[in-house]
Amino acid sequence: MSLPVPPGPPAPVAWQRLDPRMLLVHPIKEVGRFLPVVIGLLVAGGAAGTGPWALLSVGVPVALGVVRYLTTTYRIADGRVELQRGLLQRHTLSTPLDRVRTVDLTASPVHRLLGLATLAIGTGSVASDNDERLVLDALPREEAARLRSRLLPTVVPAEVGVPADQVLPQEQVVARFAPRWLWYAPFSGTVLVGLGAILGTAAQLNESIHIRVSEEDLAAIDLTLVAGFALAAILLVVALAVGGYLVTNGGFALSRYGAAWHVRRGLLTRRETSIDVARLAGASIGEPAALRVARGRRVNAIVTGLTGDQAGSAMLLPPAPRTTGYAVAAAVLDTPAPVAAPLLPHGRAATTRRYSRALLGALPFTVAAVAGVLAGGPVWLAGVALLPLGVALALATDRARALGHAYVDGYVVMRSGSVQRSRDALAAGHVIGWNQRATWFQRRAGLVALAATTAGGKGQVRLPDVPTDAAIALAEAATPGLVGQFLEER
Repeated sequence: MSLPVPPGPPAPVAWQRLDPRMLLVHPIKEVGRFLPVVIGLLVAGGAAGTGPWALLSVGVPVALGVVRYLTTTYRIADGRVELQRGLLQRHTLSTPLDRVRTVDLTASPVHRLLGLATLAIGTGSVASDNDERLVLDALPREEAARLRSRLLPTVVPAEVGVPADQVLPQEQVVARFAPRWLWYAPFSGTVLVGLGAILGTAAQLNESIHIRVSEEDLAAIDLTLVAGFALAAILLVVALAVGGYLVTNGGFALSRYGAAWHVRRGLLTRRETSIDVARLAGASIGEPAALRVARGRRVNAIVTGLTGDQAGSAMLLPPAPRTTGYAVAAAVLDTPAPVAAPLLPHGRAATTRRYSRALLGALPFTVAAVAGVLAGGPVWLAGVALLPLGVALALATDRARALGHAYVDGYVVMRSGSVQRSRDALAAGHVIGWNQRATWFQRRAGLVALAATTAGGKGQVRLPDVPTDAAIALAEAATPGLVGQFLEER
């Protein structure tokens, strides 16, 4: 009687190539990247009389795209996702499947035209070099959706770029883009960035062409004309902000399917992000001053293993109405308590520090204005001296009103700030430690700077000027015995 032959080792999983259609994608990208060089060669070739021969320079980026296709392979085997690329310098990237935090599917207009998508895997790696990122560009849409379902088994197998009005019926849609959200685009900070860019460009232009303005020229300038130019610049920046918001967040939809959250957005370039609920440590409600004026909010997820450099994958809601922001945060946290619960104030000592620090910051400006008046300057400088004090008092009042914390429904809730205020809710199960720091002034006031450390987001949720007893009570409520064991002897 012959014994059965034991089965041999399983055949190794073959390496797979990207879709051949990417040969039409990468050359376009490379030509765009080399466009200044190509234009320079064409201009130089025309001046030298080489004519059409300068067009051969276009073959360089095309060749690079072909080489990238021929040298890039990937596979999923033995519980790992692996990627190989490079010709002269070979790169092999490998990560376990259980380290996958997020999966992003992105389709630019060129990708959508060819039926392709780019798959980016978020693993929590701290590497910032593009060569160290797990990105597959480009795959057929169906293959990208299949890989996403395999990398995150809780993900619904849907194609990238599905319009928001065709979301699968088994998904629970929590928020969907509405045209009135465009109202919040100018208050999201992009207007200030745009104005800064315009002023910086004007300053560089002035230095390059050496514009000289005399007193006679200044006297001849009509203030109405200046006001008109300023208003036109502001309207242009606002229009650009609204257009950028629409292009980036058009078709937005936030939904949940099983144990995964899905974010779809993008008018031209479609982006679809999937976040495993098991990796979701909490939520952060952004309340910057400009957005509060417009009664808006934005929401980001605190995802374990996902660093601040990958914040784009943690966005749950762009600037939107305040009620929508609170509803999204409550849905993500599975409870409205961390969003709506009142916070414990930090007392008179913390409030006093808010005012003293703000007034000390305004003091140099006030002293300079007063010194100018005493030195014989115009009397209106005395009024200017009061302006920094008024701004400092308003800022201190707002910061003191915002400062607070609580522990509700298993979440550590912390809120602080004024210009860049946020309300962070971190699940107690994701708190891995506590940091307490106190300067000499804080120790005299009985205060500490408290930070709950975690493996996601910024790595910690910080709160300034917490009464010492309140900080200990918060830590003990969220993580019983973790801090108390060090206080027994004390």
